[in-house]
Amino acid sequence: MVSQKVTIKNPTGLHLGPAGVLCKDAMLFKSQITFQFRESTANAKSVLSVLGACVKSGDEIELICNGEDEKEALAFLVKEINEGLGE
Repeated sequence: MVSQKVTIKNPTGLHLGPAGVLCKDAMLFKSQITFQFRESTANAKSVLSVLGACVKSGDEIELICNGEDEKEALAFLVKEINEGLGE
């Protein structure tokens, strides 16, 4: 298991567009990918789970990847989040 904290930079937070990009990117990997925000854990491969976390711009989440390609998944997703998830 690997994890890293990352700050959401896109101006609208994880609304439908960026949540969809995050889910699509997470589905490229075999590992289980979740993130913790406040007291909840969201499945990064589920758009509804990501939207339900209500993450806003400037919020910090902790990405957690667990599985055979966990290091690659974490590095890729952190890079995508830092680049604004398509926004």
